Amino acid sequence: MSEAANDVVITGVGLVTAQGVGNDAHVALLTGSERDPHVDARTLAPYPVHPKPEIDWSQQIPRRGDQRQMGDWQRLGVYASGLALDDAGLKDDAEACAAMDMVIAAGGGERDQSVDSMIVDAAAERDDHDALVNEKLTSELRPTLFLAQLSNLLAGNISIVHKVTGSSRTFMGEEAAGISAVETAAARIRAGQSTQALVGGSLNAERADMLLLVEAASGAARGEWSPVWARENAAGGGIVLGSGGAFVILESRKSANARGATIHAHLSGVAGDRGARTPDRLAERMRRLAEETGALEADAPLVLSGASGLKDITRDERAILGDLFPHAPVRGYGSLTGHLIEPTFPLGIALAALALKANAAVAPFDAENEAPMRVPAKTAIVTTLGHVRGEGMAVLQAEDANG
Repeated sequence: MSEAANDVVITGVGLVTAQGVGNDAHVALLTGSERDPHVDARTLAPYPVHPKPEIDWSQQIPRRGDQRQMGDWQRLGVYASGLALDDAGLKDDAEACAAMDMVIAAGGGERDQSVDSMIVDAAAERDDHDALVNEKLTSELRPTLFLAQLSNLLAGNISIVHKVTGSSRTFMGEEAAGISAVETAAARIRAGQSTQALVGGSLNAERADMLLLVEAASGAARGEWSPVWARENAAGGGIVLGSGGAFVILESRKSANARGATIHAHLSGVAGDRGARTPDRLAERMRRLAEETGALEADAPLVLSGASGLKDITRDERAILGDLFPHAPVRGYGSLTGHLIEPTFPLGIALAALALKANAAVAPFDAENEAPMRVPAKTAIVTTLGHVRGEGMAVLQAEDANG
């Protein structure tokens, strides 16, 4: 494998999921055999959710005022991005942070559920809904509340807290946002337009309004938790959301080598697409992505799938992966982290980088539906099929695979 100056390498990983805070917790998940999904089936019953772990926010967001003006969606993202900067050795490098690109995958922010409920309750007793909305706009919807719902506020808070003030892009569009974020950042580095990029996103799944959005599409799983590959006959639509944040530092190899950075993995290929979800068209599109990224040429890879659990598309995805990579062990990481929607793809990239750096033979996340790994992989393939639209694939290679 060549080592071009503009190779895209991963020098920082920052993770917060139900499995824990930081890289050590997630390396333990990848290298160990204990499989506790950490599910809360009571708070939002009948919908199970993978809750955020216990977090000392002050470790990455030291100012109380900054903590107070964020919702958990933003706190999770700011915290995870700080971990990635720490891991890359860039947290205290003011010059690097000032020039660093930031590419965020975000949803629509967090709503004030008490105000929403107040409006719905009042609307049930009145017929003049236009007048009601105008009343509540002037009396209940504060400007700061509106600002908290802006999708690009996560990027803004990262800039404020961590001083990452280079170019900033925020993508929306569910799982496709995370795919586009990674693809865009990697393309800029390969083209010499960027040297370092902070890429990722976050999700607060412990929100009734978020579950409502998923359930409105008949997508939420209900009742007992089961792994993503085993939900076809379970109650509900199959998606179990998870709270968390996932960020990576993408960097040119020249920059990483110049500052003596530790490289977790080489991101050798990444591509995304979207189109019709008929099984034949989807399979054709996924094969094209595998060709574009070089995934079909990988020797004995590990496949990390961001399968959502949504019944039909997850069944089709499993069949397609089995056809494309018949001898590769597949791990549906959403079984243990929950589905994070926008940051699903960055989460897969982060886990793949940690697995390759740790030389891990990753034990099955679902012993009944995933084959064991006999030896650690030198290549990891990350896939994400959005629960409604959007497909992405990436190939990561271990640094010692450079030979």
